[in-house]
Order: sequence, then C-alpha cells, then structure tokens
Amino acid sequence: MPSTPANTVVVLDFETTGLSPNMGDRAIEIGAVKLVDGKVVDTFQELMNPGFRVSSFIEGYTGITNNMLRSAPDCEDVMIRFAEFIAGFNLVAHNASFDKRFLDAELERLSAGYSGQFTCSMLIARRLIQDSPTHKLGDLVRFKHIAHDGVFHRALADAEMTARLWLLMLHELEQQGITNLTFAQMQTISKTSKQALPSFLNKQRSKISL
Repeated sequence: MPSTPANTVVVLDFETTGLSPNMGDRAIEIGAVKLVDGKVVDTFQELMNPGFRVSSFIEGYTGITNNMLRSAPDCEDVMIRFAEFIAGFNLVAHNASFDKRFLDAELERLSAGYSGQFTCSMLIARRLIQDSPTHKLGDLVRFKHIAHDGVFHRALADAEMTARLWLLMLHELEQQGITNLTFAQMQTISKTSKQALPSFLNKQRSKISL
C-alpha cells in the first residue's frame, strides 16, 4: 500500500479531551477528508461522547462544549464507522504521532485496526517549506495563503486545511519536476534530513528522466 499514489489518501484530525490516551484521554471529534487522485471524494465528521465531562480549557480551545457532547454518539459507535471509512487508505495528519496515538487507542478498544500507513504533513512541511516562521498548521496555511474559513481546532476544518497543504506540497514538487510521487516517497521525505533532502529530490528527478 505505501506504493500507492501520494494524492490518494485519507487526511484526518482528532479533537480530544487531552494529550494522551495513556492518561485516560479520549477523542471527542474526528474529521477526515478522502482524496483520490488529488480530488476530494468524501468527508467524515462526527462528535463523540467520551463518557465524562471535558475541561473548560478544552471547551474554550475547541469550541466543543459538554452540552454538544451530551447528545453525541459514543466513541465506539463513531470509530466503527470511521474504521470503515479509512479501510484500504494510507493516512496523513498534521503532527501525525498525536493523531495516530488516539486512532490506535480508540480502535484497540474495539479490537479493530487498519491496513494503511501514516505520514506526517508537519514533518514534510519542515523539509519542503523551510522558510515558514513556524510549522503549525495555522501558520503554514497563512504563510502559503491556503484558503480557509477561519475555523481552527475543529476536526473537519483542520483536516480540510491539512489536505490543501498536502496537495500544495505535491504540486510544488511537481513544479520542480518531481511527478507521480508515491506515499512511500512522501514518508521518506518526512524522515530525510534537511541537509540530505536536495540529494534525495535530485534522485527522484533522475528516475523520472530515465
């Protein structure tokens, strides 16, 4: 599956009760954008009730209130459907280690899993957009003038912005003569040092010209 095209992925984002599922934190919202050949073909957005009240900090940070969560479906109900949504797709998230921890923890409760692999748009942006003042999603969106509706820290809005950033990075690589990138090649970029990146990209151009 890593050899699939880089422009065919599910881009996802979680909002959560805190930073770590190992400390008892749960997901409270999932948003995702499904891309096929660089086009949005489907989206997923659900609030989910974690089974306890969220803090006032999280309410203020996300705009997701306890009143909103009271009538939301249980995490388990939502994650069963989300597992079906991502089946067969590789996955992208901004600060992917965070989202992967929560995805793994929530699916583990269901004895469910997924076949795709993860990569991190933030790590890739650090290598490809080195002149951005920071590599937080909002700062990258503003730096690159990516269209947005002003909503941040809601799952679908952040997933949509991450998907636009992902496609922009692919487009900018194409403009440099690096076309038809695979998901595995983007994973490699995320792990390549800034110093070694020019050599890696030159090798990709050489492969294309052969």
